[in-house]
Amino acid sequence: MNHDSKYIQLQNVEQTFKTTKGLFPALRDIHLNMAKGEFVALIGHSGCGKSTLLNLIAGLTLPTAGVLLCANREIAGPGPERAVVFQNHSLLPWLTCFDNVHLGIERVFGKTETKAQLKARTDAALAMVGLSHAAQKRPGEISGGMKQRVGIARALAMEPKVLLMDEPFGALDALTRAKLQDELLDIVARTHSTVVMVTHDVDEAVLLSDKIVMMTNGPAATIGEVLSVDLPRPRQRVELAESADYQRYRKAVIDFLYTRQAHVEKTA
Repeated sequence: MNHDSKYIQLQNVEQTFKTTKGLFPALRDIHLNMAKGEFVALIGHSGCGKSTLLNLIAGLTLPTAGVLLCANREIAGPGPERAVVFQNHSLLPWLTCFDNVHLGIERVFGKTETKAQLKARTDAALAMVGLSHAAQKRPGEISGGMKQRVGIARALAMEPKVLLMDEPFGALDALTRAKLQDELLDIVARTHSTVVMVTHDVDEAVLLSDKIVMMTNGPAATIGEVLSVDLPRPRQRVELAESADYQRYRKAVIDFLYTRQAHVEKTA
């Protein structure tokens, strides 16, 4: 068997949270394999457990039942091979952009590399996301899009085998979002990282992914359907907009979200 095709494995995963009102079943019966180097989007309505699932893969929380494996090893907590980019970039406001990135690098490579090597890695990471000029600025002095790029630089600089992203572009304006999506496509093509990304955005999912995992509505959400996106890479946003295949994939996701999983608004 080719282990690369089952690089990340989720087997019968279930997640239940204890709340003041009793047990809340967030996820149930999750079975999913992800290949090495694959870009997987998790999509679904709010409250369908997308972030819960991402946190499980990150090892930030542990499942109530079932098992998660990465490279045939159980995910029992966070690890340097899995880096997370959150929607709110989670930078330390008192550190410069350089120091925010350097911190992550030091954690992974500090014991084995010289100060000069760590600095070179940090400079290279900021250059990769076009932020060399902002290295000495603090988060409060730069735009939301730039902050998000620092977060991505920090994650990528740790050379993770798996990049986990929780709506990384969710809070950005459309133009910044498009620019960062295009940069992400370029970076992932170079690094061959395995990427799992939570998104609400149908076009983002189709543009970026090899596989779109569509979640049913919570509580007790599960995987409703997995769509393979067989569009050639490198992908060009403008060309894709006119592609019949692109439109077909887009329609399949919209159909799932708005017809079969139409959100029943609670009136209570």
